Amino acid sequence: MPTRHLYLVRHGAADAFGELTATGRLQVDLLGGRLAQLPVDAVWHSPLPRAVASAGKIARHLPRVPVAPAQELVDHVPYVPTATEMPAPWRGFFDGYDHGEAAAGRALADALVDRFATPDVTRDTHEVLVTHAYPIAWLVRHALGAPPVRWLGLESGNAALTAIELRPGLPPTLVVFNDMGHLPAELRWTGFPATTRP
Repeated sequence: MPTRHLYLVRHGAADAFGELTATGRLQVDLLGGRLAQLPVDAVWHSPLPRAVASAGKIARHLPRVPVAPAQELVDHVPYVPTATEMPAPWRGFFDGYDHGEAAAGRALADALVDRFATPDVTRDTHEVLVTHAYPIAWLVRHALGAPPVRWLGLESGNAALTAIELRPGLPPTLVVFNDMGHLPAELRWTGFPATTRP
């Protein structure tokens, strides 16, 4: 059965201006070495500089693999919870979002699913999507068939690997989430709130 393999990657660690740090460059270089073991067909990336730079570093390990931007992968809030489903700790985060902004974010999230979360019915494909924490959370939520509000709290580490498989007529399969096995311990857990990690 044809399988569409998606390898979701959050960009490497970046500074306050959105540029990759030395840590971020090393993270995505190591991830590129891991992805080189796969038959990658394409690398898609968000148009934001930290994702563009990350995709470029990864692509050095994938000669002759096309690399292109995809607007659907840009950093965005995919779904603004209603007042009744809003978890209390998140209420302040959504202050100031109006209906137009919420609708635009949801439209972009729907376009993301339409473009990347539908199976290819003709052949196996392997695509790397270099993006941001929120689009990854949305695609994971979609793969699990969870309610829209469940994208909240699904954090992704910098240069962590999430894999989803899509097959015609079957629900998506979440293969792995936030795999950091390619990173040494000192390069893991960036992108998460500061706390003790295993």
